[in-house]
Amino acid sequence: MLNVDQIDVYYGNIHALKGVSLEVNQGEIVTLIGANGAGKSTLLKSISGLLKPKQGAISYMGNPIGGKPAQTIVKQGISHVPEGRRVFANMTVEENLELGAFLRKDGDGIRSDFEKVYELFPRLLERRKQLSGTLSGGEQQMLAMGRALMARPKLLLLDEPSMGLAPLLVKTIFKIIQEINKDGTTILLVEQNAHMALSIASRAYVIETGRVVLSGTPEELNASDQIKMAYLGGH
Repeated sequence: MLNVDQIDVYYGNIHALKGVSLEVNQGEIVTLIGANGAGKSTLLKSISGLLKPKQGAISYMGNPIGGKPAQTIVKQGISHVPEGRRVFANMTVEENLELGAFLRKDGDGIRSDFEKVYELFPRLLERRKQLSGTLSGGEQQMLAMGRALMARPKLLLLDEPSMGLAPLLVKTIFKIIQEINKDGTTILLVEQNAHMALSIASRAYVIETGRVVLSGTPEELNASDQIKMAYLGGH
């Protein structure tokens, strides 16, 4: 479904991604594990059109998308939930969700997707007239995910969905990620919480200083001493 082939990405003079390749197949949850600053967010931004690779290719459903404008990529079926949630604080929950569907023209479909989002996140239904800036961190995370789903993506890019959330909420968010996946959305997940990420992933890639250093199934990575020491607290 998604193929990233040997991409190089720079921030000014900083070489952030060095020959990164990965693939995501339809129906999978693929997770990217790595320390802060390893290049995980940069990779998601390169896929969603927020950054332009200097070299290499990115294709989605067989079509090249590397360097295309972000709105074109959303239209093709890829939504990105950025790190730090980025909800529009001075707009209501409902208005934020409406913005997620701004490229769509199918009124009936949009209405049924509103219902779907409220079913997944009942808390958003209770808060729908509330200004997003007044929501808790967990509610803002739900809103950011709901807003991305309003574009009806086939591939959802999730950047650090559990960051800063209480452990109980982390569990809830991960359950919802699995439900979204079961509903037919493929997911590429960047997550600091390697334990949780590996518990729901089909496959994983480990990124260190801008390079993919390891990939495999959760079982393979859980069995690797290198990964245990670095990301799973040595257990």
